[in-house]
Amino acid sequence: MSGAFSVERAALRAARPPVLLLGGLDLLRPLGAAGIPAIVATDDAHDPALDSRYCRGRLRLPPPAQRAALAGTLLAAGERLRRALGRRVPLYYGTDDHLELISDAREALERVFLLLLNPPEVSRALLRKDLFAALASARGLPVPRALAWEALGGVAGPVLAKPRRKTGWEDSAVRLRLLEGAAKARVFPSGRAVLAHPPAMHLHEQLSFQEYVAGDDRQLWSYHGYADAGGAPLAAFVGRKLRTFPALTGMSSYLELARDAEVEALGREVAARLELRGPYKIDFKRCAASGRLYLLEVNARFNLWHHLGAVNGVNLPRIAYDYLVHGARPARPPAWATGRRWLCPRLDWRAYRELAARGELTFGAWLASLAAARKVCDTFSWTDPWPSLRRLARRAPARLARELGQLGARLWRSTAS
Repeated sequence: MSGAFSVERAALRAARPPVLLLGGLDLLRPLGAAGIPAIVATDDAHDPALDSRYCRGRLRLPPPAQRAALAGTLLAAGERLRRALGRRVPLYYGTDDHLELISDAREALERVFLLLLNPPEVSRALLRKDLFAALASARGLPVPRALAWEALGGVAGPVLAKPRRKTGWEDSAVRLRLLEGAAKARVFPSGRAVLAHPPAMHLHEQLSFQEYVAGDDRQLWSYHGYADAGGAPLAAFVGRKLRTFPALTGMSSYLELARDAEVEALGREVAARLELRGPYKIDFKRCAASGRLYLLEVNARFNLWHHLGAVNGVNLPRIAYDYLVHGARPARPPAWATGRRWLCPRLDWRAYRELAARGELTFGAWLASLAAARKVCDTFSWTDPWPSLRRLARRAPARLARELGQLGARLWRSTAS
């Protein structure tokens, strides 16, 4: 296979077919560690996953906005692989945008790929935060109280505002104007503060509002699992966030697996009540005041936590592969360790600086937290170094040019004065 789609010949074995992966290094490395070949499908020519030792093929995708072309590219690749191997191959997906496209085109994609998706009505609700609130309420799940726009003026306590949709928001006005490009939600001190905020007023039809659950990043817990076609869980683990950037509403920067019987029990209950299938991540927050756990959202896709789970003993991408390809199940649910943490150095440095500016974290305490456990990183790996080395090589010329430009400007100012 050549052109925009290429696969190493050794990866084309019917007994161990490759995964077509719509995801990055945190999904590729658990597959590679299990000896499962993967074809990286991406629209980014500089995607670090393409430089990994575990990348056994590559598929160039159209931009996400070109949904019809993207679906057509996936279908054509799946059909070529099916003909070459005489069987369907698994399709893994790591973003909500990809999940939505796959769910919408499931009938066609299931003919050429091995997939395990939730029923359409559940899939839609998990991608729309307003629909999810209604579904969770109907199933008796402990979600924070939803707040109607018309009633915000009477809400004295903190209010959380977030996009109604999980998809297509990265370049949206909500992210750029309300969330200032970095966070996934915004906390207002009261309902009146929301009404007094011009971007929130202008964009309120694209937002959902709920009572804010008090607590810092360490109160953010998640239950991760993979369930078979009948909803029976094959494996699971529990994780906790240590830091995010921005704090409270941002992207994960430092994570750990942990043991919490209450989170584990409630996670199993939520998965059962929603009758989840395939991969899922169930997010909770424990209220700092009451200690009660609240369900925040459910993501029905593969995600970066699976890298951390794999190095701690529960490789959900491998378990999903064995089930989809061979119909195999673990003899017993694997136990997870807690000795290794996941780190995004770039984001965690910014998280430290934000917390330090508020007097909540010293430099020594930050370093001590990093030294407390062995780590896997979002990009760097001693056993798979090329993604980070090549990223550094690509960025070095631009950084050098900036530094030379700044040096030239300083020299000019010194001679002009």
